[in-house]
Amino acid sequence: MTLSAMASFDWFPLMLSLKVAALATLLALVVGVSLGWLFARRPFPGSTVLEAVFMLPLVLPPTVIGYAILVAAGRRSPLGSWLREHLDYSIIFSWHGAVVASAVVALPLVLKSASAAFAHVDRTLESAASTLRQSPWSVFMRVTLPLAWPGILAGTLLAYARAMGEFGASLMVAGSIPRRTQTLSMAIYDAVQAGQDDLALVLVIVTSLLSIAILVMSNRYLSLR
Repeated sequence: MTLSAMASFDWFPLMLSLKVAALATLLALVVGVSLGWLFARRPFPGSTVLEAVFMLPLVLPPTVIGYAILVAAGRRSPLGSWLREHLDYSIIFSWHGAVVASAVVALPLVLKSASAAFAHVDRTLESAASTLRQSPWSVFMRVTLPLAWPGILAGTLLAYARAMGEFGASLMVAGSIPRRTQTLSMAIYDAVQAGQDDLALVLVIVTSLLSIAILVMSNRYLSLR
């Protein structure tokens, strides 16, 4: 690792990756916890199939996810056309598109963790809280969620790591525009393509250290379950 590589290190991809991953994880957390509770506590006919649909980003190639987002929210789609006509806005080739793509691929990790965490909560404790004239919402916030939180948090940390490392879907939706939509993973790819091996090595080390830290924290919270 040369001094020139360190000197040429651009902090923008790192800061953008952290921001995109944080917002994507927040979206995945809200949706994943809601769906996790629904599938674990209120199963309905077809819920297994629906859960499998939401888990698809875990196994599908990221390019398929990116293409699906382009079809759903691209400039030629009804939603994309409406946004462009009424709000003069498009998620395509913007960092917001990277947030959406990262949230979609991170969602299964939160969903599965939340569903398993809610399923392992002792319902007798919830029943005891209900006898104290607590509303269902109060029981959820004071009993169910705190007991399930370690498992949910572990899945959320994994989702953050996954969102931070997202490449394929984000590249298709947001592109790799320097100092605009270029995240760490895209910066690594661009550096390799340009023959800047020293810079690519620095970016890889930064990404690896962040991922290791997140995985260590995730394992710690999993041990609390």
